[in-house]
Amino acid sequence: MSTSDKIIITCAITGSIHTPSMSPHLPVTPEEIVASALGAAEAGASVLHLHARDPQTGRPDQSAEAFAPILAALSQRTDAVLNLTTGGAPTMSVAERIKPVIMFEPELASMNMGSMNFGLYPMLDRYSEFRHDWERDYLEGSRANIFRNSLADIEQAMAACGAGGTRFEFECYDIGHLYTLAHFVGRGLVTPPFFVQSVFGLLGGIGNHPEDIAHMRRTADRLFGADYRWSVLGAGRHQMRVAATGLSLGGNIRVGLEDNLWAGKGRLSVSNREQVETARALVEGMGLSVATPDETREILGLKGRENTRFSATRRMA
Repeated sequence: MSTSDKIIITCAITGSIHTPSMSPHLPVTPEEIVASALGAAEAGASVLHLHARDPQTGRPDQSAEAFAPILAALSQRTDAVLNLTTGGAPTMSVAERIKPVIMFEPELASMNMGSMNFGLYPMLDRYSEFRHDWERDYLEGSRANIFRNSLADIEQAMAACGAGGTRFEFECYDIGHLYTLAHFVGRGLVTPPFFVQSVFGLLGGIGNHPEDIAHMRRTADRLFGADYRWSVLGAGRHQMRVAATGLSLGGNIRVGLEDNLWAGKGRLSVSNREQVETARALVEGMGLSVATPDETREILGLKGRENTRFSATRRMA
């Protein structure tokens, strides 16, 4: 079956950017994350990008124990590709962030391609009351913190996480990140087909103007030719506009409550399913079709669910 017109929809379920006080619909507990992810998969997301949180406070939690119940449930209830973050949160060390991937050897994991400013503190202008003590300090701390992903960090993380056959969603927040990826491709440490996720609109990275999106696409085409698959995500309220622009340039798309809490002006998105349904309508409205999980595995050259270590999650959960 040809996959030339198949669009991969990734859904990022909860992330580490937004805090629980910002939306009652942000999934926090393992049960909420699983239910929200299943809804996204049923709506057409073939890749589920996963973070974990402390179920009591909602704080990002990158321990294998936090991921275990989520992976145990999802691996039994959906055939969607389970994509584990190695980004964790900007406050975490690289060693902490990669532990779940080393433990569970998923088919796909994110891999950030450069150190950067990661400014979340402007959200303090929009939110004044928080349920948990950590939330305000977490946002304010982003004013001074650097999200560390040095060249040595990236090389070591790829080696450690890729040892079990895991492939990567290379998260590129700026043009320089594409050149960093090209550096590792040139050294033979990354082999095609590779999956480039271009991130638009976060403070510290490239903007979300259509020219920014087109520039990222042109640069990736020049560096990688036919060896890569491209996807876009827009942070915040410009999410669907960025998705539509990315689709028009031949890209795949990522949506989800990690990236955006809103469904329109003044209206919170009620679920990840809702965002995937909107994304699917965009895809099908352009005469394209949504890739199934198995088609996604073929497009990205993934090893298959049977070659993960998700069985270990059932022992831990």
